[in-house]
Amino acid sequence: MGDSFMSALGLEVEVLAPGQARTRATVRPDHLNTMGMAHGGFLYTMADTAFAFASNSRGVPAVAISTHMDYLQAGHAGDHLEATASEVYLGYRTGVYRAEVRNGATLLAIFTGTVYRKQGKQEAGAEEK
Repeated sequence: MGDSFMSALGLEVEVLAPGQARTRATVRPDHLNTMGMAHGGFLYTMADTAFAFASNSRGVPAVAISTHMDYLQAGHAGDHLEATASEVYLGYRTGVYRAEVRNGATLLAIFTGTVYRKQGKQEAGAEEK
């Protein structure tokens, strides 16, 4: 499950349940910024990927309309990270998700994202014409 970008970064993903997903990766030297810490873009991609899989796990296509990330602590080469996304709100046209990026018990970042759910006629309960 995934795409070539995820593969290039070494991300593994699993859908845990409807509205929940997790990504895993080990921080490699090529994931580090100039200060020797895990690049913020790498942490963001982990959270964003979990968010994408969680928000699309119910069979209705969903696309991000806004995201936000707070960075709390640094990750380092060799760290085994997990980003877990969970549904906070599910509406007819929108959904809100929260993801946490962790190194074991240590919280590195918190991500929130809102999606637009692309309901079709069948999903909306409307008859096809």
